[in-house]
Amino acid sequence: MASHHHHPESEIALRVKAIESLLVEKGIVDPATLDTIIETYEHKVGPHIGAQIVAKAWVDPDFKARLLDDGTGAIAELGLTGFSSEHMVVVENTPEVHNLIVCTLCSCYPWAILGLPPTWYKSFAYRSRVVIEPRKVLQEFGLEIPEHVEVRVWDSNADLRYLVLPERPAETAGMSEADLASLITRNAMIGTAKVPAPTSLNPPVAQEISP
Repeated sequence: MASHHHHPESEIALRVKAIESLLVEKGIVDPATLDTIIETYEHKVGPHIGAQIVAKAWVDPDFKARLLDDGTGAIAELGLTGFSSEHMVVVENTPEVHNLIVCTLCSCYPWAILGLPPTWYKSFAYRSRVVIEPRKVLQEFGLEIPEHVEVRVWDSNADLRYLVLPERPAETAGMSEADLASLITRNAMIGTAKVPAPTSLNPPVAQEISP
């Protein structure tokens, strides 16, 4: 007899559908508005937007220079600046420097470029610990930063958001811009991960930050 397994994702999806149906039925949410929101987060905002920016910088040195000099202007060139991403500073990871983004006061975050912030980004544990012991927090994400590498923590606020330009893996020489973008993760653009090489697309990622 075939066994049936219930996956958490399926259960969550069902709960969301039930809540959505109830809100629409009660007239609290307009179905057209709901469709617009879903369309926006599926296609117009999210980490795939940030990945396009990073990939463009990797293959276009002139764009990269403009991006690091004036993040807001360079991103606007691509028509990608939007809600909570109007004032952007881009910081580059190098063999000597690793950058990490946080918002210590709340959860300021470039939504249009990275999508919805992960739960851990909003947690008090991450916001309080990452400025005090960033290397230890990164270890909990499975990322070991050598002692000779400087770790810089950037604190976002309501007026200014940050984006990490991660290092390009050496194994990606010759890859197209679109293929490069497919490698770039949200966590790499926050600084809690590095971009994986094409042969190692599933690095360990911590889901919770200890208090």
